Amino acid sequence: MKKVSSWVMMWFILSGAAAAGQSEKEMAEEYFKNGDCPKALTYYNALLKSSFEKISLKNYTSCIVKTKAWGDAEQFYKKQIKNDAANASWYFLYWGVLLEAQGKTQEASKKNEQAVAASGARIELKRDLADEFRSINQSEWAKNILLEARVSSKRNDLFQLELASVYRDLNDPEKMIDELLSYGMRYQNTEVVQNMLQDFTKDEKEQTLLEKVLYDKIQKFPNEGFYNELLIWYQIQRKDFYKAFIQERSLDKRFKHNGSRLYNLGMLALQNLDYNNAGTIFDHLVKEYPKGQLYPVARRMAIFAREEQVKNTYPVKRSEVHKLLGQYQQLVDELGVNVRTIEALRNMAILNAFYMDDFKKAIEILQMAIEAGKQEKNFVDKCKLDLGDIYLLQGEPWEATLVYSQVEKSQKDDLLGYEAKLRNAKLHYFKGEFVLAKAVLDILKKATSREIANDANELSLLIMDNTGLDSNESAMKEYSAVELLLFQNKKFQAIDSLKHLYQKYQNHSLSDEILWLTAKTYMKLDSNQQAMEDLKLLYSKYSHDIYGDDALYAMAKLYQEKLNSKDQAMKLYQELMEKYPGSIFVAESRKRFRILRGDVIN
Repeated sequence: MKKVSSWVMMWFILSGAAAAGQSEKEMAEEYFKNGDCPKALTYYNALLKSSFEKISLKNYTSCIVKTKAWGDAEQFYKKQIKNDAANASWYFLYWGVLLEAQGKTQEASKKNEQAVAASGARIELKRDLADEFRSINQSEWAKNILLEARVSSKRNDLFQLELASVYRDLNDPEKMIDELLSYGMRYQNTEVVQNMLQDFTKDEKEQTLLEKVLYDKIQKFPNEGFYNELLIWYQIQRKDFYKAFIQERSLDKRFKHNGSRLYNLGMLALQNLDYNNAGTIFDHLVKEYPKGQLYPVARRMAIFAREEQVKNTYPVKRSEVHKLLGQYQQLVDELGVNVRTIEALRNMAILNAFYMDDFKKAIEILQMAIEAGKQEKNFVDKCKLDLGDIYLLQGEPWEATLVYSQVEKSQKDDLLGYEAKLRNAKLHYFKGEFVLAKAVLDILKKATSREIANDANELSLLIMDNTGLDSNESAMKEYSAVELLLFQNKKFQAIDSLKHLYQKYQNHSLSDEILWLTAKTYMKLDSNQQAMEDLKLLYSKYSHDIYGDDALYAMAKLYQEKLNSKDQAMKLYQELMEKYPGSIFVAESRKRFRILRGDVIN
């Protein structure tokens, strides 16, 4: 009985001690959070004597700095180092923090040396200490302990990523890049290296250095693909698709990729609107692999890249469109009317309809494409959307909505179905049926495609902001009718209507929309002086509204690209960066400003 009682008593004592310990920790943290350092110190002192915890030591040191109880702390650190040798490194490190806070830099440095020495051969401890040195802005000591870890372990590849981060802190990009590349080469891990380089090389000097180092490595190790891969990635990040093409072309020959990676690069250039270099890449594929699997699609994409250049160079020249049609026809003649050429046929139909006003021929070609691709449901439905557009161009809205609705039903919950819904909504808008249009647009705001959701939201806001202001919504109906004229490529007629609209509705909420649309239409007609006049008027009246930064950026581009006024362009780019720091045009404005100033842009 006595024996049982003694065990029960022992259990209660131990339980009470544990509860007290837990209570002490909670109390220490509570006082620390509330800024009551004198009370927190009492509990942290007791806690650390019974068990080591880094966060408790960090908070203890923080409280000492606040209360300036330097003498007490010195005695405490001495005792703890003697009694808890396993954690001596941490006590030396925080003792150094304390001395630094007193302005005793040399003494603090000595404690840091002792912290490093006390870590002995414990490699993981050295890593943890390095992290802590970085967190207290002592990156030089982080570097020292990591390098010491390499020496003691006789491994020069140790802690490469950690050292890269430290060298970044110390503004030593050359060593930072060297550590990252060495790590990447050793483990053939491009993804980690790319992620870190993306975070680290944001400064232009660092980017220039990285490019130089990679070129040097490629020359020194011509058979090592890792450096080429990294350089291609870097150049794609910079959207320098021509330089990426040169490197990718070299890899294609060396490693027999048969053009597959070059094709992907060409598509990436297209997505980034670099039509010139996309065309160069696809032309190379056509020339290099005339009998390869990629030949038909590369041939078509080479023409398509030139098509995009033609369509985005204002004013669009019919003679250039005629050349494109001839090139597509040559492709069809060479490969025949089949699944390999149906996309080329579709492009031909769109060019005939939108740029040559030959609706009959466009419809004939589309029907030919639909027949050849009838097994491809998505392709057929895309052609039907094109057919609807052609009906709308011809002024046959009922036929257009009929075809759009067929695609809606066929592709109910898919992307093409949403696209068909959007076109039907725009058709309602063109006809002045704003309630119907907005009902569809509000559904499309939740579409999975960001582009469709954004378009729907933009048009829905336009309708919401500019209807209900007068009983018959005449201003909005006249404006949407002008947008239909522009869809139908009747630009001169649209300009006349827009001028009339602005005179009639200068005080209407649509006035800024009217000016912006007029300026954009003039730019598409290459009537740049007239566009500039409307942009200036828009900016002077509405600089604080939604089109303020758009107008300023458009003016700067016109001065730079069309009106040959470098100084004026620089002035406006600078104004945009200062006045609209959150604008989506800031990054491009900064780049253009530097080019105009004569900076070297890699």
